[in-house]
Amino acid sequence: MRVAVLSLIEAAGNDPGSLRGYLPIGGRSLLRHQIGLALSLGARRIVVMAEAISGELVALQHFAEAGGAQFHVIATARALVPLLAPEDDVIVLGDGLMAIPDVLREHIELGPVVLTLPVETALPLGFERIDINHAFAAAMRFPGRIAAGLADLPPEWNAQSALLRLAIQGRVAMRNLPSALLDDGRWSILRNEDEAHFAERRWLRLHTRFAGQGPATPGEQAAIAVVNRFGPAMLHAGTRPALVGLAAGALGLLGGGAGWLGSFALGFVLLGLAWLFERMASLLGQVERDSLLASGIARRSVAAFHLLIDAGLVTLAGWRSGLPDTPAIPPGASFFAPLLLVCGARLAALALPGRGWPRWLSDRMVIALFLAVTSLFLPFDASLGLAVIALFGACLLTLQFGSIPPETGASGASSSNLQLTTRQ
Repeated sequence: MRVAVLSLIEAAGNDPGSLRGYLPIGGRSLLRHQIGLALSLGARRIVVMAEAISGELVALQHFAEAGGAQFHVIATARALVPLLAPEDDVIVLGDGLMAIPDVLREHIELGPVVLTLPVETALPLGFERIDINHAFAAAMRFPGRIAAGLADLPPEWNAQSALLRLAIQGRVAMRNLPSALLDDGRWSILRNEDEAHFAERRWLRLHTRFAGQGPATPGEQAAIAVVNRFGPAMLHAGTRPALVGLAAGALGLLGGGAGWLGSFALGFVLLGLAWLFERMASLLGQVERDSLLASGIARRSVAAFHLLIDAGLVTLAGWRSGLPDTPAIPPGASFFAPLLLVCGARLAALALPGRGWPRWLSDRMVIALFLAVTSLFLPFDASLGLAVIALFGACLLTLQFGSIPPETGASGASSSNLQLTTRQ
């Protein structure tokens, strides 16, 4: 069985009533982050060293048990001995450790190990010294038989420090972590509220770094900037991604209503803001999933919401059209150019992946602002027609001249065909 040993002992700063494990990061306690890490690593038993049981510990117990793990709270190192069988796989996370899940998983899953850091860099940051060259990186893994030595130690010993000494005496391998993990906040010890506030900003930036193909679009950059600026306050206030998604839906309805009442430019802007709020909600949801604070299942309604935004843009543009309502013009002709524009934008993003300008066409805030400006200052129908021609012309030119032809052999056949027809 894999067992995780966590700690809720060390005081946060100079206030003995405040504990490191309760420091908030993204609206959840540091201990809650560590329990999420333990569950993701497959821990079936979680043991928390704590001097007293609190309401938050009881809530964390329910969370751990819902994740399929047994949960124990003990006060002394000796009480840990009967909970660790010799064949158990034990993972220890230090009091106040804040680590990005992927980084911890990468280093801890390699086998029994005591993770270390250069002592001159780590000691000022709150890590514990092991010897003249190494500091304990506050995470280790070892077989359960090593913990049997706790029974011979005085009861007042700190359990995690004792386990560290026993692991070193048991010749568990030590492995250095890259110092770069400390520089960018992927690995840190939090000792007080000031350090938690600073780490929270870095933690949010790490999880909101754009990872798509090509540079971020203006709408994506705006969503990232808003989440980085106001995300901590929103998460601490209990604002979950679903609530931001509801706000996006409300803005979309307001945009449709504004267009129905004839305020087309305002309607386009509100639809663009609805798309922006949905991107913010998705970003917050991604942060919670990546940090193991929420379910790993992404919201399935995102694609449907984007289709509704597109439908709203086409509808408002059709209403805004100045085409005369005469028998010579087919019914619905006013919606033809907007429909071509939106469908062409979707097609360009699919047909030209990894390109810069087609990605901008997937940014509905950009399209909404274009339609709003066109509605206010330009001949609307003519501008949409020219935009459609320019869009499809750019796609054809890029496909015709921007692609790299396949390599050909001496006979003129492509290398891919040569592989398919040549016998080995």
